[in-house]
Amino acid sequence: MSEARNREAVIEVRELCNRFGPQVVHEHLDLDLYRGEILSVVGGSGSGKSVLLRSIVGLRRPDAGVVKVFGQNLVELNENQRSQVERRFGVLFQKGALFSSLTLTENVALPLIEHAGLSRDDAEHLAGVKLALAGLPLSAADKYPASLSGGMIKRAALARALALDPDILFLDEPTAGLDPIGAAAFDQLILTLRDALGLSVFLITHDLDTLYTISDRVAVLAQKKVLVAAPIDEVAATDDPWIHDYFHGPRGRAAYTAAAALKEN
Repeated sequence: MSEARNREAVIEVRELCNRFGPQVVHEHLDLDLYRGEILSVVGGSGSGKSVLLRSIVGLRRPDAGVVKVFGQNLVELNENQRSQVERRFGVLFQKGALFSSLTLTENVALPLIEHAGLSRDDAEHLAGVKLALAGLPLSAADKYPASLSGGMIKRAALARALALDPDILFLDEPTAGLDPIGAAAFDQLILTLRDALGLSVFLITHDLDTLYTISDRVAVLAQKKVLVAAPIDEVAATDDPWIHDYFHGPRGRAAYTAAAALKEN
């Protein structure tokens, strides 16, 4: 039995089915996220990566199957119980989803005011701490999203995701649109936060450098289910045309070589 199988699953997805009219996106999909791990989810366009994330966090009710978080089926909980579980989530959406009319401090303070019941002053003080934790300078706190670079928006969105001290962090394409240096710095930030805060991380990405640098396991969505979920070397060795093209093409080979060199240093 592998090490992962001996660990506690904080998310358990069983027999998940998602349909949009006649289109079946997921069918009999099974997946676990273990406590303290970084699980990266990859798949071709239309494989339903974001739909899976939305099903887990409760933004979409699956057509069939069970999603358990911390051992509880969200669908069976009452509104108050469900809210308590969802407060243990932090979500960074693909394009940040910051409120354009609010400063960064106000964006991060909002969930602290609405969900934690803090006063505005206390919430904004704590928001400053979260922004610093996400690697943003003090000078960014009073800026609006429109005046920020893509990398700063990602970090601000991460600060908001961390606002309520979540146990599970969901990241949807966190390095998309970032330059290689910015993406590498963001990857290292996620590793640092996972280790320092004991987070479990559910990560959707196309970034091969991210996959090789920070993933404990990689789950491949294909054929409407999870084709394989394992350490990246096992995934890359799987006999499947999409996996072969993805991991053994020029970008995949370059990412593997770069990660190997990093480990040697």
